[in-house]
Amino acid sequence: MENQLAKSVEERTFQYQDSLPSLPVPSLGESLKKYLESVKPFANEEEYKKTEEIVQKFQNGVGEKLHQKLLERAKGRRNWLEEWWLNVAYLDVRIPSQLNVNFVGPSAHFEHYWPPKEGTQLERGSIILWHNLNYWQLIRKEKLPVHKVGNTPLDMNQFRMLFSTCKVPGINRDSLKNYFRTESEGHSPSHIAVLCRGRIFVFDVIHEGCLITPPELLRQLTYIYKKCHSEPDGPGIPALTSEERTRWAKAREYLIGLDPENLTLLEKIQSSLFVYSIEDGSPHITPEDYRQVLSVLLTGDPTLRWGDKSYNLISFSNGVFGCNCDHAPYDAMVMVNVAYYVDERILETEGRWKGSEKVRDIPLPEELVFTVDEKVLNDISQAKDQYLKEASNLQIAAYAFTSFGKKLTKKKRLHPDTFIQLALQLAYYRLHGRPGCCYETAMTRYFYHGRTETMRSCTIEAVSWCQSMQDPSTSLLERQEKMLQAFAKHNKMMKDCSAGKGFDRHLLGLLLIAKEEGLPVPELFTDPLFSRSGGGGNFVLSTSLVGYLRVQGVMVPMVHNGYGFFYHIRDDRFVVACSAWKSCPETDAEKLVQQIFHAFHDMIQLMNTAHL
Repeated sequence: MENQLAKSVEERTFQYQDSLPSLPVPSLGESLKKYLESVKPFANEEEYKKTEEIVQKFQNGVGEKLHQKLLERAKGRRNWLEEWWLNVAYLDVRIPSQLNVNFVGPSAHFEHYWPPKEGTQLERGSIILWHNLNYWQLIRKEKLPVHKVGNTPLDMNQFRMLFSTCKVPGINRDSLKNYFRTESEGHSPSHIAVLCRGRIFVFDVIHEGCLITPPELLRQLTYIYKKCHSEPDGPGIPALTSEERTRWAKAREYLIGLDPENLTLLEKIQSSLFVYSIEDGSPHITPEDYRQVLSVLLTGDPTLRWGDKSYNLISFSNGVFGCNCDHAPYDAMVMVNVAYYVDERILETEGRWKGSEKVRDIPLPEELVFTVDEKVLNDISQAKDQYLKEASNLQIAAYAFTSFGKKLTKKKRLHPDTFIQLALQLAYYRLHGRPGCCYETAMTRYFYHGRTETMRSCTIEAVSWCQSMQDPSTSLLERQEKMLQAFAKHNKMMKDCSAGKGFDRHLLGLLLIAKEEGLPVPELFTDPLFSRSGGGGNFVLSTSLVGYLRVQGVMVPMVHNGYGFFYHIRDDRFVVACSAWKSCPETDAEKLVQQIFHAFHDMIQLMNTAHL
């Protein structure tokens, strides 16, 4: 009886979706006040005065009209931003998304039972695949626990987008295809796609109604591996996904026109649970140095990634794993969750399969052989060349800072995330001699289909503290006071953003309403201070906390003269990954990371030496 009761009250993954609050529209006055504060660090008095006048004019004029229209829009939608955000941030973007939009990260298993070791790729691959498939089944059965803050449930919609999801290129705008269904909703695809040496295979992971086991998965992977390593390489169709979006859309149309069967094959890849890549390389990785593995995951062989898939699981010859994911359907916290789940299972089982070794008679993988001609082969070769050229321009620095971690910052009553963000501000200020406009991801999953808001970490308080750190005449006590003020400001802003009281998405909404109504772009958005403070995606520091688990990731910078900065926080260490473009003479990822590590020490010292 008790068991039955427990079962009937068990929460289902998506059960709170209908009761989540709608995404609010902040008040216009509040948003504009916060916006003005955020531009202050980047303006002299005269510029600030001019912007103040522009904002005032906007608030009393067209801004109010646009705001009313936005409120109207919000009445008919539970999330007024969702469709806009997807289009503006992802689907309308024309630059190649595989390098510029996708995020990557290594699996954490190398730290315990799976250190790099040649000859383990296939066996480990079968185990990691199996754990990923179990995670897929948890979502299918709605048994994945609902994420909560205290007792408040968070939106879980992004977890529907992890499996069987793919972006499809369009001439002017891409589209997202999601083939996933929960068990109660009906049939869902159950095959995975495997990429190896320019060739593509698919096989079903369900046989006779249940998941195939690691020994059975191993047989499928071994079959593919042997075939690809004893026969010529394939044409490398996946490389086309690394192309500029409109060019890829045209190449895809041409491919389909060549033979309608090509469309059937494309749809098999699009609807697959995820893509599994068998790589021949062996990137270096240690718990202190993530540079090479992150670099290969982000800039590796484009014939071994389907750049538009929501999830590419990548295996290397030395038994190291990682992922490369399209950012359009979901944010990195989904991937962090999967990666952590799989890592915990591998820890529990000591990285081994402890079940039956029996292998049933399962159909062999099917190879997807596209009809190609000279033009397609030429398109592939061109896509590869431009991708590798652009990829070679990326610099990545990724290390663990091991002198201390969350434990010590908590002891000093300093929020660890804010600690790292302020260290980054100080590091940038020291390296470049000026404040750096910064985007930190804030999550808005308290609301229906909520994703993110921009939290601008470069505050007047942060800049004032950075200046005091560079001014030898400032006392330790004053520096400490200024630092604590910067902490307080940051923590309050983060709280506001998560509660739907940020301003960046609100301003975006007002701009998009103006565009939809065919109105001229309001002066607020053409004012030089708008983009200098980061508006319109011009942040020189694009940052995100990857979480408090063993999972790390990286993306490219938002702008040519900027940095991508991603970090995770543990009790005894901070692991940071920083990206920059080599062709920009003023940015250097290695130097920035060294400066951040110096800043960590300086901040703790400040707390130790200054007595209040």
